Amino acid sequence: MSLSAPILRCMLATLLTTSLLSPALAASLEEIRESGKIRHLGIRYANFVTGAGDGFDVDLMRGFADQIGVEYELVYSDFYSVIRDLLGKDVVTTPDGITLEGDFPVRGDVISTGFTVLPWREEVLLFSEPTFPSQVLLVAPAGSGLSPIHPSGDLGSDIAATKALIGSNSLLVMEKTCLDPSGYGLTGKGIDLRKYTASTNLNEMVPAMLNGTADVTLLDVPDVILDLAQWSGQIKILGPISRPQVLATAFPKDAGDLRDAFDDYLRQIRENGTYDALVDRYYPGIRTFFPVFF
Repeated sequence: MSLSAPILRCMLATLLTTSLLSPALAASLEEIRESGKIRHLGIRYANFVTGAGDGFDVDLMRGFADQIGVEYELVYSDFYSVIRDLLGKDVVTTPDGITLEGDFPVRGDVISTGFTVLPWREEVLLFSEPTFPSQVLLVAPAGSGLSPIHPSGDLGSDIAATKALIGSNSLLVMEKTCLDPSGYGLTGKGIDLRKYTASTNLNEMVPAMLNGTADVTLLDVPDVILDLAQWSGQIKILGPISRPQVLATAFPKDAGDLRDAFDDYLRQIRENGTYDALVDRYYPGIRTFFPVFF
């Protein structure tokens, strides 16, 4: 049976639309083993991926590569590009929700980089079991007239009190990251939001604030721990902006076997002490903030 030209055009349009809305097929565990290499997408961020060839997530993924018997390759990315580098598609927010658009090279097999599990990310990615805890805080220069809140024993009340401190002060934020104000009810409130766009490096938030880009900044706990040491005596924590969050390793939606293998590996290193050694090496102060997680 032959097909008419209009039907063929309709079929072609459908195929093109489907290709634009569907991510590229992910490499399965078997295919990665056959290729002999796993490509780890990492972002230079705090002590997760230091940029010097090591970091919590770098060591984590090196161990996973050994576990599944393949070579390890670190592929640097940034917060704005990393999902595209994994899926070959851009994440686009529309009035109808999240869509995947475009057609780009797939540069990696997995994202592991202190990557916060956020609702919009869960729509397009498959996450592992939590690898690390976090929380977003409000941070100010030490000389600021703002005073830290007095903890009430109720986290919801403490978050509300912290947000109230912002007032007319300018707030430094970074969109499409864990410091995106839209995730914490801070948009459309008349707050003077200063979007940091010089780079996608969260490590630059505190120095930018101290240089006068904004009065206060959002910052997550892993960065706060390092910045309290690096900028000792120059910054202070005002209070929490979010409830506790978790970080995890992210995979394409159709890479369930690879994610499951990683979860098995994560459970093993938690049991044999390797995981605790990584925490102690890269984030020795984190247990004070999250004793329950550890």
